[in-house]
Amino acid sequence: MSRGRLIELEAAVAVARRRSFRAAAAELGLSTTALSQAIAELEARLGVRLFNRTTRSVSPTPAGEQFVAEVASALTAIRAAADAVNQHRATPTGVLRLNTSAGAAQRILRPIVFEYLNRYPEMSIDIVTEGRLIDIVREGFDAGFRLAEQVPADMISVPLGRDERLVIVGAPAYLAGRKLPRIPTDLTAHDGIRMRLPAGAVYRWEFEKDGEQVLVDVSGRLTLDDSGLIREAALAGYGLAYMSEWDVVDDLREGRLVQLLAAWTPSFPGLCLYYPGRRHVPAGFRALIDLIQERRRQTED
Repeated sequence: MSRGRLIELEAAVAVARRRSFRAAAAELGLSTTALSQAIAELEARLGVRLFNRTTRSVSPTPAGEQFVAEVASALTAIRAAADAVNQHRATPTGVLRLNTSAGAAQRILRPIVFEYLNRYPEMSIDIVTEGRLIDIVREGFDAGFRLAEQVPADMISVPLGRDERLVIVGAPAYLAGRKLPRIPTDLTAHDGIRMRLPAGAVYRWEFEKDGEQVLVDVSGRLTLDDSGLIREAALAGYGLAYMSEWDVVDDLREGRLVQLLAAWTPSFPGLCLYYPGRRHVPAGFRALIDLIQERRRQTED
């Protein structure tokens, strides 16, 4: 099959998955015009309309649904064959599409992503960040990075390193003259900087000690949906914050923030790379797994 015909098939699958010509074009690295032309040429060759288009949306026709369902599996087989051949190259080549949260992306960028690109100059990485957990297979990603507890049960996971920990922190200026909390329920006397989760609910602070679990719905005048903004609000003295220790480790070390209720915030399994089981793991992706495992051994030594 010519490269042009293969692009047409890739375009049809991407448009059906994304329900958007613009998003599908970005995924494939094409202009929207080029992608639209590829779809039009494919429909003309088949003599069947594959997609219904309006100014606001695009959706597969019944014929398009059937066509994409059958073509998608064939494209998967073609990619697997190409990946298998790629194993014989001295240097991996290709593109890895990764999905993760914004906070996790910040954590993996320098130690993993930058190092990977330096080691494998013929590889490219495309990272999409979002708070919600998605189906990485359906959305066309090679892998994702999430906390271990968020990884779907049917995925293979590779831990990145040590356990994580959430911490209660407050600025010295906020704590001055206030009674420090000794147990989680004491937080009801304090202002909390509340976090809104991707699904819209406000996070209830979770605590555990000696098998006892406590949930506290803190009150406060400020609710945010980004850990960086919550850190800034805590530094400015607008209340106590409950966030990843990784985000505030420098602030704690340098005294800009003070940790509270340490005995009530135990560690838990941290970030993992996760991906679907495959018969052939592409060389480029195998190299990413090897790098993560190498760095994990270094942090454990």
